[in-house]
Amino acid sequence: MSKALLETNLTFDPPADFYRGKVRDVYRRGDQLLMVASDRISSFDHVLPKAIPHKGQILNQTAIHFLEATRDICPNWLELSPDPNIAIGKACDAIPVEMVIRGYAVGHAWRTYAKAEQEAGPRVLCGVEMPAGMREADAFAEPIITPATKAEEGHDEDISREDILAQGIVAPEVYAKLEDYTRRLFARGTAMAAERGLILVDTKYEFGLLNGEVYLIDEIHTPDSSRYFYAEGYAERQAAGERQKQLSKEFVREWLMDNNFQGLEGQTMPEMPEDFVNLVTNRYVELYETITGKTFEPAETSDIEGRIAKNLMGTGWRVV
Repeated sequence: MSKALLETNLTFDPPADFYRGKVRDVYRRGDQLLMVASDRISSFDHVLPKAIPHKGQILNQTAIHFLEATRDICPNWLELSPDPNIAIGKACDAIPVEMVIRGYAVGHAWRTYAKAEQEAGPRVLCGVEMPAGMREADAFAEPIITPATKAEEGHDEDISREDILAQGIVAPEVYAKLEDYTRRLFARGTAMAAERGLILVDTKYEFGLLNGEVYLIDEIHTPDSSRYFYAEGYAERQAAGERQKQLSKEFVREWLMDNNFQGLEGQTMPEMPEDFVNLVTNRYVELYETITGKTFEPAETSDIEGRIAKNLMGTGWRVV
């Protein structure tokens, strides 16, 4: 039975600063980052109580697949991946805004839309007005960018382009580049998904600055950061008013909502039965193989930290 990587506690020589995110364990030394994609899973800005075997490997390898495929659009932080769960690259100063781009009215966009319709209020998300007469999973005429400010803890907050600029969070010329990169990356991701019989529904990109240049950082087009529909049957399902067949983490959110949890105050995180944990692993494997066209080869998990230490030999990151 595969073991899950809940967390790492690596000690390096020379030493490195450490930060544990929701999913990744991040080690920084000088101008370089080492990120370990753990098997933790988060939803509604909360880490779920059980880790998902092989999820971190899938997340890391999916992100690398797309980072390598988009280097011609914008520079990114990645330099090498010596282990299935590890990526090493440039340490950039993170821009505190997530660039969320949505091609379809689903998830947060649809919940915002449906609430506005019910209350006869404005159909506005992050300063973007959404058209009347939409149904869940309808496509927007053009993808919309709906940024969010990055929170150290708790929920990220929606914000408009106008407020980002008015608050001086990002300089106008930098923000223009963020929007340009976001649209071009989404177009590339959409085309790559179409080649695999999928629709890239929405996603988010994170960027950083290094020597005054904007770099793409973190993961892209993974099941944690993106939603996908199956293209086959999409139009027929929409016409019949049926739910779309998804390949994303949305089913985890739906399971949590079915168990009365949306990360709100006073709500209790439900227990995760083993059969659900196994289902999540299988769904992540399905997404990896579908979106990349590669066969998933699970890494050895009996001694993950030992494996990591061995694979890091010769990279300059010596585990002690």
